[in-house]
Amino acid sequence: MDVDKNASGRPPHPPPPRAKAGTGSHRPLAKESRDAYFRNLYTKAPDFKAIALVDPDFAAVFNSVKGRELDFNDPKSVANRHNYILWLKDLLDTTSYDEPGGKAVGLDIGTGASCIYPLLGCVQRPWSFIATDIDDKSLEWARKNIKLNGLESRIQVIGRKLDDALIPLDDIKLDSLDFTMTNPPFYESEEAMVKSAEEKSRPPFTACTGAKVEMVTPGGEVGFVDRIFQESLVLRERVRWYTAMVGFLSSLTRIVDRLREHKIDNYALTEFQQGNKTRRWAIGWSFRPLRPAQSVARGTKAALSKGMILPAITEYVAFQMPLCENIGGFAETLSSAIAALDLMSWEWDREKLQGVGRAVDKVWARAWRRRKKREAEAGEQGKGEEKATSEQMCTFGFRVAVRVSREHVSVEARWLEGHDETAFESFRGFLKAASEKATEDVKKKVDN
Repeated sequence: MDVDKNASGRPPHPPPPRAKAGTGSHRPLAKESRDAYFRNLYTKAPDFKAIALVDPDFAAVFNSVKGRELDFNDPKSVANRHNYILWLKDLLDTTSYDEPGGKAVGLDIGTGASCIYPLLGCVQRPWSFIATDIDDKSLEWARKNIKLNGLESRIQVIGRKLDDALIPLDDIKLDSLDFTMTNPPFYESEEAMVKSAEEKSRPPFTACTGAKVEMVTPGGEVGFVDRIFQESLVLRERVRWYTAMVGFLSSLTRIVDRLREHKIDNYALTEFQQGNKTRRWAIGWSFRPLRPAQSVARGTKAALSKGMILPAITEYVAFQMPLCENIGGFAETLSSAIAALDLMSWEWDREKLQGVGRAVDKVWARAWRRRKKREAEAGEQGKGEEKATSEQMCTFGFRVAVRVSREHVSVEARWLEGHDETAFESFRGFLKAASEKATEDVKKKVDN
């Protein structure tokens, strides 16, 4: 990826080495291999001396520090930007019934001179972007960087005014987006920015690439994200995930409070930290019912001390037993018990020992069975079935997996879809009871 110098005359971040045609970094990789490559990209500290030898632009930056460490106090350091993209990939992949790694359209709000998020996203996935900014100089350099990387067909840069909508779907005639992302200005005033810099003993414009709008905005980062939130209340499901990266944990708690005020239960929190460098947090929320994996939605250790802000769990070990002989028989018996429920669908994979199901209600509960019995006794069963067919809508989606380790067999539940946390709690109880019965049934067959 090539990144041109910005308005200040400095590279916006240390660029990676330019690989020559035919070298390893340009070899086509399978989708899984590409994701693994980018996920492990910063697991080890980069060899900056080696990078400087093959990249003249980076060498100029690296040699200027004369043996001192590069400044990673920059809130927009490339590692945290990269981690934001990794998290977005997981967020999209775990909230879809489709195969992971597909096409997506994202909006980068306040893309800056480097346009780094769209560049990183397009390198890692078959994504396309709308990139917006209000600073003319940043827009100019962003377009140059896109052209340098040959991504004009996948990244569209759009200039906006200060008071324009941040998510301009109607202005650009788009029906929907897969995600929005932003690294908003942290500070609500220049005074606050200078005070923060003094407390950290570093220059106030460490993170700035030449435009004050990248650092200061009315209301600070919470005010900026709140503008996005207000627009999301109107756009709702037209965007799969609204996301933002913030610089203060206190901002995260205030944004979660806003979500809960409006009864938005499907949200995700995470933190980004590269080694012992700068820590940042991210939040995403959705009006759609598909729930992210637990590692994606509850990925912040810092928030554990503020446990009330974490979203509901989406994964649970419902049952565990010592390793037994007839694991296949146990799994099939459990699958049959689930298939016997009044589900919209149940698809069981015998090789993977896992299945995905969808339900219109808590169909495993006694209340559901009593309701069905009353309908039958009243002679309204046919009418009830006709109504269910015409208005059938999934309120609870789930995955059940039988996992085998050296010592144990466990039954894991994953909440995939729905807004009712009590449905997942209730289903876990059913799954535990069904697993216990399956164990007994298999044991009886062995004894006989």
